[in-house]
Amino acid sequence: MRAGDDTGSLDQATREFMAARPKLFGIAYRVLGSAVEAEDIVQEAWLRWQNTNHGDIDKSAAFLATVTSRLAINLAQSARMRRESYVGPWLPEPVDTSVDPQVGAERAEALDMAVLFLLEKLNPMERAAYVLREAFDYPYKRIADILETSEANTRQLVSRARKHLSVERREPASSDDHRWLLEVFLSAAQTGNLSALEEVLTEDVVNYSDGGGARGISKIPVVGRLRVSKFLVAWGPRYWPQADVRWVEANGRPAVLVWADGWPTALLNADVSARGIERLMWVANPAKLAPYLASLNH
Repeated sequence: MRAGDDTGSLDQATREFMAARPKLFGIAYRVLGSAVEAEDIVQEAWLRWQNTNHGDIDKSAAFLATVTSRLAINLAQSARMRRESYVGPWLPEPVDTSVDPQVGAERAEALDMAVLFLLEKLNPMERAAYVLREAFDYPYKRIADILETSEANTRQLVSRARKHLSVERREPASSDDHRWLLEVFLSAAQTGNLSALEEVLTEDVVNYSDGGGARGISKIPVVGRLRVSKFLVAWGPRYWPQADVRWVEANGRPAVLVWADGWPTALLNADVSARGIERLMWVANPAKLAPYLASLNH
């Protein structure tokens, strides 16, 4: 092959990879719940793609999706052990979806912070099967090939994931209702209005604070309407007077970025249903906030 042919082939391979890249990131991010780890997986997929004989591959997108899915599953298996030793609640890394609302998916499924949080409780094979089916609408046969298992087992994996989510999570509120309830909550939290907090929180609400072990951030979830309300009222006077808030979008939902002393300190996400606020998720780990903040500045 002439040098010019090599260059043309590499250019074509690069174009094919870049076209598939949003989907590859979308798969890896949903399986791992981490934007940083997803970028690492995409980079590894690129390296493998460069070292592949492209003439032997009929469908580049299918090949890349398979490589990415398998790499993500492998990393998820080791990440699970690391997260078991994580100090305090582990929450997914948020992503800015204001530019790309679906992060590479045909459907914006398995992107909500609450869904990613619940998927973390499943094993990596179940997560991958669910993501490929629900977010990317892959046929069961195709998913079975990617996961190197039977089609029957693939159906069981997806079914178990669906059942887990249906048991653990209620139907989410519309984006407008989500924003309104979060606004009411924020006002009540800032003013220490206990009765107003109790009105918007569900009876079994859970408050999660992911600070990665940082001092001053609760390392255990706070559970129940009264406990969460009292916790927020007691904590508020030390937090809100020096804080500013900015409304942003994270994982397809309205969210609140909290600043203190000119520096972003937390991203507040909520899981909201018709009943009210089901989960409060405060991402305060600087390592998790950094990629999100970088995307906002682009």
